[in-house]
Amino acid sequence: MKFYIATDHAGIRYKDFVKELLTTRGVEVEDLGPYTPDRVDYPDYAQKCAQAVREDSGSFGILICGTGIGMSIAANKVKGVRAALCHDAYTASMARAHNDAQILCFGERVLGEGVVESVIDAFLNTKPEGGRHTGRVEKIMKIEE
Repeated sequence: MKFYIATDHAGIRYKDFVKELLTTRGVEVEDLGPYTPDRVDYPDYAQKCAQAVREDSGSFGILICGTGIGMSIAANKVKGVRAALCHDAYTASMARAHNDAQILCFGERVLGEGVVESVIDAFLNTKPEGGRHTGRVEKIMKIEE
């Protein structure tokens, strides 16, 4: 399993924490930046991560900004990508189970490290349910056409 991770300046503090969590769970992680806390524009990093996930079939992504909102909006503009803003383990689990989300988004200013860990574990350990949800995900993807 491979994850691409990117942040903006408001999410960079959690990046190393998340990378370590993923690595200890046996996940390959590719850091797409930024690499300093200098101010950057989140759409640039959301696009970079979403495109990497789209081009690397079967991979996933994590995007972190202050609230997670901007990252999720920007990532969802990349055709073929489903990015979900999650605030707890339940929303992360449902993002995978019902929406087959490939990218997990959250806010550093919103979640504590303990919650981030539970969100990541839920995202990692939940598989898409398929069934009635498959048709709904297909309808979401057709909106892009």
